[in-house]
Amino acid sequence: MRKYFLLLAFIAIVDQVQAQSQSDALAQYNKQRLQITRVGMLTLGGWALANMGTSGILLSQNSGSRYYFHQMNVFWNVVNLGLAGFGYYNAATSDPASFSLAESIQEQNNIEKLLLFNAGLDVAYLVGGFYLSERSRRDSPQSERWKGYGQSLLLQGGFLLVFDAVLYTVLHQASPELSSLLSSVQLTPVGIGFTYRLGI
Repeated sequence: MRKYFLLLAFIAIVDQVQAQSQSDALAQYNKQRLQITRVGMLTLGGWALANMGTSGILLSQNSGSRYYFHQMNVFWNVVNLGLAGFGYYNAATSDPASFSLAESIQEQNNIEKLLLFNAGLDVAYLVGGFYLSERSRRDSPQSERWKGYGQSLLLQGGFLLVFDAVLYTVLHQASPELSSLLSSVQLTPVGIGFTYRLGI
């Protein structure tokens, strides 16, 4: 009887250690994901501030298409700065240990889908930029405006396409850790649990 008690106690201890190990691995994964997101939002915010500062100064020093180019840069990056601030705040105030495995998977899927959707929008911005640049070649009172706005869209859309592609790639490369955790989940007769394989 004592042997069975010791065996059950040993199993309980191993189960507790295993659960703690899985929890630590999940928290570490979420910590890494949130850190990548923070760096991404700082990059976007830095780009926005640099554009707003530079174009804000040059706006009053230029005329014609260059004036409209800098005007659009300022308008565009007010939005970028707001998005970057919101994204950074969410990532900075999230507790890595508060996400369950299901929530972690959902968060990973959501951000990857969002970045892919944004990349599609970035391509649309580039197409819009080419369209406005082409339209500016027609004889029109708005030619200078279309040219400046078109050049700005090409610059901003090009940057955002590279930004979204890089951020997606970096976050996606971190996702195998999540898959590894998911592969340790198995159905048992009494519910769902983690499996632990001894390296013997």
